[in-house]
Amino acid sequence: MTETTQTQMTQPGGGRPRSPEIQLATQLTTSALRGLWQDLFQGPFVFRPLARMRADGPVVRWLPPRVRGPVTRLPHALVVLAGLTALLISHESSDGGEMAKFLTGLLALGAIVLTLLRPVGAFWVSLAALPIPAMLSVGWAVDWPYTPVAFATHLVVLTVVALRTTPRTAAWMWLLTASYGLLAEVFFKGDHYYTNTLSFLFVSALALLVVTVWHVRHDAVRRVTAQRTVTAHERSKRTLLEERTTIARELHDVVAHHMSVVAIQAEAAPYRVENPPPELEYAFKVIRENAVVALSELRRVLGVVRAEDYQAPDAPQPRLADLDRLLENVRDAGLKVDSTVTGAVRELPQGVELSAYRIVQEALSNSLRHAPGATAKVEVSHVLGGLGLRVVNGPATGLVKPSPGAGHGITGMRERVSMLDGEMTAEATDDGGYEVAVFLPVSSAAASSAAAEDTA
Repeated sequence: MTETTQTQMTQPGGGRPRSPEIQLATQLTTSALRGLWQDLFQGPFVFRPLARMRADGPVVRWLPPRVRGPVTRLPHALVVLAGLTALLISHESSDGGEMAKFLTGLLALGAIVLTLLRPVGAFWVSLAALPIPAMLSVGWAVDWPYTPVAFATHLVVLTVVALRTTPRTAAWMWLLTASYGLLAEVFFKGDHYYTNTLSFLFVSALALLVVTVWHVRHDAVRRVTAQRTVTAHERSKRTLLEERTTIARELHDVVAHHMSVVAIQAEAAPYRVENPPPELEYAFKVIRENAVVALSELRRVLGVVRAEDYQAPDAPQPRLADLDRLLENVRDAGLKVDSTVTGAVRELPQGVELSAYRIVQEALSNSLRHAPGATAKVEVSHVLGGLGLRVVNGPATGLVKPSPGAGHGITGMRERVSMLDGEMTAEATDDGGYEVAVFLPVSSAAASSAAAEDTA
């Protein structure tokens, strides 16, 4: 024996229970009426002027600067032109007197022009004015219930208001217009043998359908553009964080090397002096202990930036002396590059040499990617107070398609230059190429210390 349990919804105040279907229908009706109120009854005559076209749009931006200003008013001109056309239709099609033609034409022009300022209010004005042309006409020879001027005016108003609002508002306007047509046919048809309600509803439905498709496509394009912007921003942030992480790793290696050298030299220093005093031995012992503690803290703090699968390179970090090997690899990849070294070549701090190497490497990679087939030139200048770098390439030959890039290489170079308090410029040249110029400051004491370390 099977027992069936039915669940019924009870009204909050008691009474007969309501079925789920009735409750769902009630919710849908309430939601629909709320949407109708928000779209057409809540502030219908709010001032909402039609904005100009964008001056940087896909069509306007190609026009001469003197023409762009007037062209941005093209939508306003088209609406006014439609209003004047309705005025002419009223004058030619109305069979009433001159005053009737003037009033119906003026009313049609006003309703259409009102869409530029108060779109929802223009719909109500046009809907209320629909029977006026028929009432002012003489006889029953006019189309019912949409006279030619009413047909044209209300169709333009529906289309413009739908363009300026939402598809839901367009659906409500069409339903109200259909209700007017059905009521006019049922209660006020009179002796009219021909009615054009279905014709108007069909034509207006097609127009509103086209507008709705445009709205959907426009919203989709806007969402895709916004998503691409967010994605590009996140990719840029991720690339920047990765570059900073790489710099932090290299900084860890450089500082750890220097602290290790300090600890080793402090430990070996007492043995280089015959019969050192206890104070000197104690001083070197403190120096070594502090260096070891600092090295441990450095490894503990900066070790966070290392990924779990990160392995420190076995080979030493590249220096400016390794540029020749880098240039050979670039030449093998197809880039014709020449190098020039000026000034008194001297040993520089490891961080400066590593950053200089990476900057030249990234600049040449950009030349290979964005200007295939071009020639490049690398200039390294050892000047008083720092190191100058200049990497310039010519325009692409066009024989090979350039690879797209997001500009993150320039961001990485700027990060390295900023870390060393340097200066950098990256800009296109007059001949269509690109130039990267960098200056990395190096104090005399830092250069002397680097030379002493290498000698030791």
